[in-house]
Amino acid sequence: MPRHLAFLRAINLGAHRKVPMAELRERLSEAGFTDVETHIQTGNIALTSTMRSAAKVEAAIEDLLGEWRGFEVPTMVRSPTEFGALVQQIDATPPLVGANPRRYVAFAKAEVSEAAQAALTAYEDTPERSRVVGRDVLLEIDGDFHTARLGGAKLERLAGTALTTRDIKVVRAINEKWGS
Repeated sequence: MPRHLAFLRAINLGAHRKVPMAELRERLSEAGFTDVETHIQTGNIALTSTMRSAAKVEAAIEDLLGEWRGFEVPTMVRSPTEFGALVQQIDATPPLVGANPRRYVAFAKAEVSEAAQAALTAYEDTPERSRVVGRDVLLEIDGDFHTARLGGAKLERLAGTALTTRDIKVVRAINEKWGS
């Protein structure tokens, strides 16, 4: 059975979007997923399923969360191989801004179009840069993520698809734990 890595968007950020990880693991197991694991509280999940399609796994998790928690949670699914290749590509990408920028990976729900890629790379005169790497977005910020102009909702609008962002340290930890 295929192993999948799932990334949930915008959970556990406020009182109204709580998803307890222990309960999530239990609910996913009850729904037929096996070997369910989570990493920290931001919605990083590894699981095994008879479903081979990432889109079907995404839909199943989104439906489960919608019914259980009562709000929409966009979910992005990658295979361990795909995830490992992404980390290698990012590590091979030279810094885009500054000497020691903070790096983030924004996992994309859908393909980032060529027009969206051009919009994402238009920020050459700011302390923030982004590049599409594979099907996801590498974001570099020479400053604070929470005050970045290119972060959050703006990055998602430019990409033209739902995104969920993780610090590169978290991405590397997940790759060590679950990647291939």
